[in-house]
Amino acid sequence: MIDFYKGEHYSAMEGKHMAQIIAHGPIVFQVARVLRDKQILKVVEDARGGGIALQDICEKVGLSEYAVRVLLEAALGMHLVKYTDDEKFALTKTGYFILHDPLTNVNMNFVQDICYKAMYHLQEAVETGKPAGLPELGNWSTVYEGLSQLTPQQQKSWFEYDHFFSDIAFPPVLKHIYKPENHIKKLLEIGGNTGKWALASTRFDEAVKITIVDLPGQAAMAKKNIDELGLTDRVDFYPANVLDESVVFPQGYDAVWMSQFLDCFSEDEIVSIMKRCGAALNADGSIYILEAFWDNQRFETSAFCIQQLSIYFTAIANGNSQMYDSRVFKKCVEKAGFEIVEQIDGIGLSHTLLKCKKKN
Repeated sequence: MIDFYKGEHYSAMEGKHMAQIIAHGPIVFQVARVLRDKQILKVVEDARGGGIALQDICEKVGLSEYAVRVLLEAALGMHLVKYTDDEKFALTKTGYFILHDPLTNVNMNFVQDICYKAMYHLQEAVETGKPAGLPELGNWSTVYEGLSQLTPQQQKSWFEYDHFFSDIAFPPVLKHIYKPENHIKKLLEIGGNTGKWALASTRFDEAVKITIVDLPGQAAMAKKNIDELGLTDRVDFYPANVLDESVVFPQGYDAVWMSQFLDCFSEDEIVSIMKRCGAALNADGSIYILEAFWDNQRFETSAFCIQQLSIYFTAIANGNSQMYDSRVFKKCVEKAGFEIVEQIDGIGLSHTLLKCKKKN
């Protein structure tokens, strides 16, 4: 993937056109979202290849001719719709993906409900190293402190985004983590979120017991889910702020699990967390890390999505973390006193699994 970014693979005219798309980015996004949410694209799709006239669209969606016209004329330039020979509107491939692609819709909802207003403060964030856009969501030092306090719509978009990737990655990873030769009976999960990994683990392995370390708000959300399923005897909770370096993790575990978690922290914070994870492990224990590294992606689209997600961390989440280049991340692992003994790429849509052990 790194080689893809060496040199340029497009003409000057194509470069200028892309520059105009970027310059109009906020407008382009909102046009596409409104066309989707007001069912305009769906009405155009239902007309099939023959297309549909402007007046007929207006009648079906309940908007004025002016409103539908300005949106669809913008959509022509965005290649969401096209003209038929008799200048009716028909859906394009890009319009189809806006309507139906799960990845696109998860991304759009996350950007709209979590990122859009906050991104106005990006310049301040990069100048100060603080999440300057976070006050658009709430008065917290990091977004994680406020997840349980977001509006229902914001929570829905945030967790659907987070779970979209883990839900695809978890099934193949479970088989690898809980192989008999790994001897994992007690697992410490750092950053349990809503308890999805713990639930999946207890279903997969009837013997494993898990302790979740997370902020009090998140721990309470996960505990509610665990209690409702009658798994209280197999999943414990250790509410704590892992950014507090005085916090000592509970000890005596065969493995530590962190999924889509360490990207939430700066390099120095990653080192601190991993050192404390090391103290929680038994002598031959391992740390398992599931992350999406942009430089490990097979397709440019995957790399692009991950690279843009980094800006959410900069402007909103905490101001100092990102979706890492694997080479930067591995330096943190080494600095924490660990070595990577196994690496599996291509898990789910975009993930890499790292198995780390303490250096001798």
